[in-house]
Amino acid sequence: MSEPKATEIEARCAATGMRMTEQRRVIARVLAESEDHPDVEELYTRCVAIDDKISISTVYRTVKLFEDAGIIERHDFREGRARYEQMRDSHHDHLINLRDGTVIEFTNEEIEKLQAEIARRLGYKLVDHRLELYCVPLEDDKS
Repeated sequence: MSEPKATEIEARCAATGMRMTEQRRVIARVLAESEDHPDVEELYTRCVAIDDKISISTVYRTVKLFEDAGIIERHDFREGRARYEQMRDSHHDHLINLRDGTVIEFTNEEIEKLQAEIARRLGYKLVDHRLELYCVPLEDDKS
């Protein structure tokens, strides 16, 4: 049986010279395969399903290590818990449903241009930004 192909997270770890234990590899793969933005507890649950020897403290330490190395990104979506995603080469923004915590990633060229134009009008060059839209479903708004 061949070894699974390394994920982008594993490749970035290798590029930084980070030592990859089997437990770190499991955590990296679970993060890379996540289509949502898991918090540490969700990540731990998914990792334990693969390797029941992984402890919650190992997940916390590894997530911090990956974050400090710029391999994953931390988000605080007003829930009192940090959520994580793999760093992407392309920019995207987030729309957060405050009712159920669903996070939708999106890109919009008009918004990107407007942000750069606002910075320019105020005498600055935009070099980075983060846009998070906090919403409730339209059917919740009866006003």
